[in-house]
Amino acid sequence: METLVIVIHPELQNSLVNKRWIEELEKYPHRYTIHDLYGAYPDEKIAVEKEQQLAESFDRIVFQFPFYWFNCPPLFKKWLDEVLTHGWAYGKNSPYQLSGKKIALGITAGINEVDYHPSGRYKYTLERLTTPFELTFDYIHADYRSFFAFYGAEHNGTPQRIAKSAHEYIDFIETL
Repeated sequence: METLVIVIHPELQNSLVNKRWIEELEKYPHRYTIHDLYGAYPDEKIAVEKEQQLAESFDRIVFQFPFYWFNCPPLFKKWLDEVLTHGWAYGKNSPYQLSGKKIALGITAGINEVDYHPSGRYKYTLERLTTPFELTFDYIHADYRSFFAFYGAEHNGTPQRIAKSAHEYIDFIETL
């Protein structure tokens, strides 16, 4: 089963983890289609129908992005706002075009996992901070499958950890 991986990174050329994950995905072109949202829309003007058609053609979709300012990059939010339209993704008499599609997140976090804890520096788990995504995908009747995260990219992003995470990321996607 082929999976659409929508990469949403405003500075992909500077990302060690996201670039390495993409390199790993590219080893399996028959299994993964990579769609670089910032590369496709440098002006941030999303071709809504094109994105809807792309999303419709896959049963599994992973949104891969860096988690900063405790949220997603702005183009991901814009994609959600513009692509998940009333009458297409939700609403009375909607075909719910993404209904039943397996959807997950691939997240890179600069902060260490221990800091994403009720007793940690930032008080909340990544699970709790990504709840709006879960609710969004539940609302459109998609089959939300949670996320895969690489923590500590800022301070603990060693080549060994990054390489290991790339293999684990592939394993995560395969279990969707």
